[in-house]
Amino acid sequence: MIVKSLEDLIGTEDETYDENWSSRRFILKKDGVGFSMNDTIIKAGTENFFWYKNHIEAVYCIEGEGTIEKVATGDVYDIKAGTMYLLDEHDKHILRAKTQMRMVCVFNPPLVGKETHNEEGYYPLLTE
Repeated sequence: MIVKSLEDLIGTEDETYDENWSSRRFILKKDGVGFSMNDTIIKAGTENFFWYKNHIEAVYCIEGEGTIEKVATGDVYDIKAGTMYLLDEHDKHILRAKTQMRMVCVFNPPLVGKETHNEEGYYPLLTE
């Protein structure tokens, strides 16, 4: 059994961030369960281009409001607490945060914990 609290992660190597977001990584590849899970904060007023070409991501919003745009089609969806979206086609997308958003993010294959978005917006597929 693995038990962690948010306080266990903040300010450690299991918290990754940039100017628009921070990601606290609860479950990682080293845990051996086949997926990873993050508690992610998206800062209010930011626009974020992401593309997980190496991962499938499911996101559940637990706080805040924003929109997600599927770049390929221009379709825009409202995101608020209680909304889930699944990037099942490695969708390039733009996440716009109207307010601070808190998201629970699940990745397959799992993240190792050191990933940050590269210049093309995606996480490299790290093994260690």
